[in-house]
Amino acid sequence: MKRKGSSAERRCIRILEAAGYCCTKAGGSLGIFDVIALGPTDIRAIQVKAGTSRLSALEREALRLQAVPANCSKEAWRFPDRCKDPLIERL
Repeated sequence: MKRKGSSAERRCIRILEAAGYCCTKAGGSLGIFDVIALGPTDIRAIQVKAGTSRLSALEREALRLQAVPANCSKEAWRFPDRCKDPLIERL
């Protein structure tokens, strides 16, 4: 499953970089966010899930409580199996 998650994180970064963001991936995905994307006017902090994985209630609450700058969106991106585009939820 770790390989599937890493692949989803790389897909997320490719999508965001194509949209003009500069991205960084959390090493080992041990942080609350997997990908941080810096744009010209905004920041996107993203938790990435792959396959059938979804945010647990604890993860959702931790993301909700995490303090971020006013111009930063907190998002959950889910890449279901055999799905071309991610399902994006703003938290």
